Amino acid sequence: MNLLLVEDEPSVVSVISRGLTDEGFTVSISPDGLIGKQMALDNQFDLIILDIMLPGINGLELCKIIKEQKPNTPIIMLTALGTTENVVNGLDNGADDYLIKPFKFAELFARIRMLLRRYHGVVSQDQIIAVGDLQINLSAKTVKRNQQEIILTATEYRLLEYMAKNKSKILSRIDILENVWDIDFNLGTNVVDVYVNYLRKKIDKNADRKLIHTAVGLGYILKEK
Repeated sequence: MNLLLVEDEPSVVSVISRGLTDEGFTVSISPDGLIGKQMALDNQFDLIILDIMLPGINGLELCKIIKEQKPNTPIIMLTALGTTENVVNGLDNGADDYLIKPFKFAELFARIRMLLRRYHGVVSQDQIIAVGDLQINLSAKTVKRNQQEIILTATEYRLLEYMAKNKSKILSRIDILENVWDIDFNLGTNVVDVYVNYLRKKIDKNADRKLIHTAVGLGYILKEK
């Protein structure tokens, strides 16, 4: 597996590159956003790790550029910026995961493994989950409601897929954080509420029957009334 690390802090580069090399990965390194952009677009990487505060092009802009041209390349944001707004901005620009410095290498490695499984695993056949007139194709990763296609971001799709696989079950915010983002955010974050609201606007806004419901004090549930 070939990984690209775009990071301008030598100490972070040393820790990550040494650790990943020991795990059998081939690691390419870029010290700034401009070089990172060229490397990412000119080569095929199985996963990319981006800092946000980079010389040349910041990580948010770089992430968006890469995802527009190579949507099937998983990206992990690695940054000291850890507010809810920072997390949401990173995910909205296409990042698949968001790790806040300082971090433990074991956690980074676990997230890398998770994304590699998600992106490079093989799905043998189409699988459709239906909730009322909502259909989620797990193989094609497409969503339709009343036969009309709904365009979702990568994070919105993961959230909807998780809720659909657990339809008619109440899912707590912690459940969603651990299974959609595969991480444990600070419990004070409202990133789950933000993304549920995004989904509601796309899934339920113009529909007669609402499918995404709030279980007051407990979490959220995807079901027909």
